[in-house]
Amino acid sequence: MPKRFRLTRRFPVAMTEDGYRRLRSFAAEAGLDEGEALSFLFENFDAVTDAEGLGHRLRQFNSDLDARKR
Repeated sequence: MPKRFRLTRRFPVAMTEDGYRRLRSFAAEAGLDEGEALSFLFENFDAVTDAEGLGHRLRQFNSDLDARKR
């Protein structure tokens, strides 16, 4: 029996414009709203990420983060 989809948490998030555009694009392609798309991505995080590339991308993002905040 499938799990009932219930949104149990709401939280304010800060996203870059590029990240939000990509989220909206992904959600539209998948026929989901943004909250459902985020739930899908985090529930299936290991399956949708490349474990080898994740560390490199995270380090790259963190190194650029301070410059983006200015």
